[in-house]
Amino acid sequence: MAASAAPSNPSPSAGPRIRVLVADDSVVVRGLVSRWLEEAGCEIVGTAANGRIALDALDRVQPDIVLLDIEMPELDGTQALPKMLAKRPGLQVVMMSTLTQRNAEISLRCLALGAIDYLPKPEGNRGVTTQASFREDLVQKIRMLGADLRNRPRARPAAHSERPSLAGAAPVERIAAPLSAPAPRPAPAAVSTRPRPLRVAAPRCLLVGASTGGPRAVGEVLESIGAVTLRRVPILIVQHMPPVFTAVFAEHLGARIGLPAAEAKHGEPVRPGVVYVAPGGRHMALSGSAAEAVIQLNDGPPVNFCRPAVDVMFRAAAEVYGAATLSVVLTGMGSDGTKGAQALVDAGGVMLAQDEASSTVWGMPGSLVRAGYAHDILPLSGLGPALRSAIAGPGH
Repeated sequence: MAASAAPSNPSPSAGPRIRVLVADDSVVVRGLVSRWLEEAGCEIVGTAANGRIALDALDRVQPDIVLLDIEMPELDGTQALPKMLAKRPGLQVVMMSTLTQRNAEISLRCLALGAIDYLPKPEGNRGVTTQASFREDLVQKIRMLGADLRNRPRARPAAHSERPSLAGAAPVERIAAPLSAPAPRPAPAAVSTRPRPLRVAAPRCLLVGASTGGPRAVGEVLESIGAVTLRRVPILIVQHMPPVFTAVFAEHLGARIGLPAAEAKHGEPVRPGVVYVAPGGRHMALSGSAAEAVIQLNDGPPVNFCRPAVDVMFRAAAEVYGAATLSVVLTGMGSDGTKGAQALVDAGGVMLAQDEASSTVWGMPGSLVRAGYAHDILPLSGLGPALRSAIAGPGH
């Protein structure tokens, strides 16, 4: 059985459209997803009822993005994913699965194997048909991934290779003096990397914000800092994820780094050496003082289309911890974290950003770099050592 091809009717003025292959065993899901993405301006180059058909179609239809369901007959998504990436290195694969703990576990494993993102899917065809948020999330995710694809080479380079800089901007260079003051806020046409002197307070917390590509990046950074150093500070994380996923993500982090890690609970005190992950669907803020900080969860409106939002955590931490904040923004779509970074930097805190070359998507870190709020811009492999030195002091 071959993948069914879809007609292409690109708009002459829109430029090349993002090419998407949809693999799902439900004909209803394939039809709806294809129609929604076509209406959003994507080109559906094919659909497939299982992973084997999708794998066989890769060379023929040449997709930019594959939407890959986890549960399919003959060859499921987890089996098809590594074969696809071996066949087409750099292919953007988005996993789709229903919101169950088992599927959350599988989705996180797929991210570790190289999937770029995941998309929670409602239960059954009826849920897919009636749940408007699924359509909105799908279209937004594919549009943003597509925009990122247009702005970079098709094959993702290694972490230390060069990538095109921001449009019209000077390339970002490694800053000579880590953890100095943020570069002077640049004119829109340039990104400055000149540091200024800064009084660096001993950090009382570590704040981490991430989205697309974040689960793997967060784990790598925390592991490279090490449990011994992390025991000195509480670690608060906002990773854009739905409910269920965040609980599983926290469990995986704890097992990886050897520290207590769980979804944050409303009203619980913040303690050094504990990892607090913002629950999916809830903002995580703080109250109290640096010595007696308390988690505050709320169901406020989305910020930057996100709940939880990095901005919410950053702004609250600026009020509670002030200059004693140490923060990092990792790979992710959009600009969440930039406004909160301003509050942290204005309060005297230190802000690091992942560099473009090592980011899955340089949206969130790129946004705060352009705004001039990053004290240092480092590859993923360099962030752990820099944060460890900032927490434990030089020589550690």
